[in-house]
Order: sequence, then structure tokens, then C-alpha cells
Amino acid sequence: MKISGHKLTPDFAEISEVNKTSGDFKRNLPDTIVIHYTAGSSAMSAINTFKDPSVKASAHVIVDTDGKLTQMVPFHKIAWHAGKSSWLDRKGLNQYSIGIEIVNAGRLEKSGDIFRSWFGKTYRMEDALEAVHHNESEPSWWHRYTEEQISAVFELCKTIMGTYQIRYILGHDEISPGRKSDPGPAFPMEKLRERLLHNNRKDEVETESKIPEKGFVNTKGLNIRSGPGVNHNPIAEPLSRNTELTILDEKEGWYQADVTVTGWVSKKYIKLIKDS
Repeated sequence: MKISGHKLTPDFAEISEVNKTSGDFKRNLPDTIVIHYTAGSSAMSAINTFKDPSVKASAHVIVDTDGKLTQMVPFHKIAWHAGKSSWLDRKGLNQYSIGIEIVNAGRLEKSGDIFRSWFGKTYRMEDALEAVHHNESEPSWWHRYTEEQISAVFELCKTIMGTYQIRYILGHDEISPGRKSDPGPAFPMEKLRERLLHNNRKDEVETESKIPEKGFVNTKGLNIRSGPGVNHNPIAEPLSRNTELTILDEKEGWYQADVTVTGWVSKKYIKLIKDS
């Protein structure tokens, strides 16, 4: 993937430019990437929304479900994607950041084996994930991202970082907590940040956690919680002995695990399949 003249080259992205900017970034900016979901049904619906002159919003790049990229604002121009936002001592993150929109429905409502988006489109069980948003305490259903999207976002961010002095990669839900939920818990934000921002640190590389993929519960009635610690509330019925789970992350003696929901379990009650 390449950038030329502040745009992705045509062999990596389609260009569908809109004149919805606040001009050029200031010197040494942008230094931040903000990840969003479109909360819509398709890339075309997002593109048409940003092209609508009555909609005061824009983003730099849209990532379709198959990983296809569409650039709508050049990377040296300020787009209107963040809205009312703040991070550290900054306010109005548009003036600091590149906005990436991923085609994803966001939060879903469950009805039997069908999952419905706010705009009425239905999704299958395999397209949905039950998880607790980091700004919330109760589990919800979320539209899963495709592997092609996650790979495309990683390569896109990596390419942007090769051209601009990026220091932060943030979710819209981190810069506008309570107002926005995107990209939500279905997007692997921590893994993205770890791979892109920290993989050049010698001490972190040497101690990089090799998270096992599978494990099973070796106790009776193990609570699965909204966060890593007993101060976090259980989010589902306790897991029975020998329940198999997929381990996603590890933190302070706890595993983040995907079963029928995604939550945190005490590491000491999990037997790794590779050790069994």
C-alpha cells in the first residue's frame, strides 16, 4: 500500500473525493488515527452520506466488508469525523486526526436466531458477537468485523504511519465516551495498537505475551466478568467445568475469553489445551 500526494495510489483505493474539510492540518499534524464504524449497511451508503451536501460530515477513508478502500479526503486535509471530542488536553480531534470509517452495523438487537440493526437489516448468528463495551457494564450484541476489514485497517494504518508522525490510534468511543460507541468491542483495538505502536520496543518484544488460542474451565461455576478483576460484575451465568473457550487477551492474572459472550475469567481456573 502506498501514499502519493496525500492520497492512496489507485491500485490500492478508489478516490471519491468530497470538499468537506476545514483546510490543511497544521505543521507536524496529523498525529492521530481515529477508528469508526459507519453504523450503516454498505460502503455505498456511507459514500453517499458523505457526498450529501446537507450532511456536515466526512472521513478520510472507508473500509468495505471485503477490505476494499475508498478515500474521500486527502490525508493532509482536516475531515469532519470526530465531532465533539477530547483526548488528554486536546479538544476537537478533527484538527489532529485521520478518520477511518469501517462498514459495520454496530449494535444489534437479538430476536431468536436473527440479529437486527437499527436500520432494519438482519444478520446471522455467526455475524454477531455478545460483549461488554468498555464504557458500559452490561453485555450487548455487536456486528462482527470481517477478517478482510481488520487486515485492511492494519495495513492502512501502517501505511499512514509510514508517511505521517502518528502517535495515537484511538476509537471514536474513547474520544467521545457516552456519545459514541464505535468501533465497539467487536473491533480488536488493543491488538491493533500493540502491533502498530509498540512492536518496535525491545522490552515489549522480548516479553510479548503469547496468548494461547484455546483453554477450558477446570472448576465448577466460574464467573465471566465485564473486566479483569473481581470488582467487575458477572455478565452471564457461571461457566461449567470443562467449558471450552477461546482466549483473546491476558491482563493481570485474567484471560479475556470468548464463549457465548466475551468477558474476563480468572487465569488460575483455566487449563490451557496445549498443556493438557
